[in-house]
Amino acid sequence: MANTNEIVHAYMAAWNEKDEGKRRQLLEKAWADDGRYTDPMSDAAGREALVALISQFHKQMPGAGILPTSGIDEHHGRLRFAWKMTSPDGSTGMEGIDIGRLSEDGRLQSIVGFFGPPPAAS
Repeated sequence: MANTNEIVHAYMAAWNEKDEGKRRQLLEKAWADDGRYTDPMSDAAGREALVALISQFHKQMPGAGILPTSGIDEHHGRLRFAWKMTSPDGSTGMEGIDIGRLSEDGRLQSIVGFFGPPPAAS
């Protein structure tokens, strides 16, 4: 079983992998078969749905990449980490945070992504 750092890095690498076969291999290492990904614009249930969602990301945002901007904070099978989306010219297009849960075998069971900074307190 890979450690959490390896799992998250394989997951992040999958978002940057343009080749679907290689992306699928990365997600087989990092993503539970029935894992669920949710963000403000997407909801993908199962590994194959995530493979397809990432393919759509590459079609809509050619040349964009997802890079970690923090370490991985983990406890009790839960984790969080920050990321940024880069444009083809290297500039930051968006930043966010992912909150996740690990499955029994250590792969990602779920990720809930949030875009941008938290809202201001009211």
